[in-house]
Amino acid sequence: MGERDLMSVGQVAERSGMATSALRYYEREGLIAATRNTGGHRRFEPVVLRRLAFIRAARHVGLSLDEIREALGSLPEDRTPTKADWTRLSRSWRKRLDAEIQALEALRDGLDGCIGCGCLSLRTCALANPGDRLAERGPGARHLPEPLRAEEA
Repeated sequence: MGERDLMSVGQVAERSGMATSALRYYEREGLIAATRNTGGHRRFEPVVLRRLAFIRAARHVGLSLDEIREALGSLPEDRTPTKADWTRLSRSWRKRLDAEIQALEALRDGLDGCIGCGCLSLRTCALANPGDRLAERGPGARHLPEPLRAEEA
């Protein structure tokens, strides 16, 4: 691949919709790779756009950077990943996505009442959490389904 076929960090940012700082971070974390031209500027192969789309989707599903790194590490290095490669990776997300969908549906269905925040401000919260007993279980919205209580990475 000639240098003209490579993309600058700005071009990748524009095409991927990610900030250049995110691209540099993902490169430091080993999730994407860049080469340097004679002037020392980063240059990316167009295939990096697929990896970035994968990273974005994986983050939305709730995968940690370590899980994403492991998944990307399972892709072949000697060729461009195929649809079958991406399908194999995404299948492992199905249970996680199903749990997230169920949790979001439960949240949606309860939005007009107590959403499990633990604030005790609504009359129904006093019924669902008398004496703030849920505080003993730890911080956060203890009534929310587990996938919605997970801490941000």
